[in-house]
Amino acid sequence: MDTNGEGFVYLIFLVFLYMLPAFVAWRRGHRNTLAITALNILTGWTVIGWVVAFVWSLTANTREREPR
Repeated sequence: MDTNGEGFVYLIFLVFLYMLPAFVAWRRGHRNTLAITALNILTGWTVIGWVVAFVWSLTANTREREPR
């Protein structure tokens, strides 16, 4: 059994990497964040689905940000 917690850290890293398109969409304020997240969760394991979700999250379809 892993006593140093390395397996847990590795698992957290993999989950973060898997959900990266959803995080990017949320952080950028994308208008389709919910759809990107659903696509990511449902088809991200196919790699093609993950790439599509990631590219979609990088498109310029974002909400207007208020000036600071």
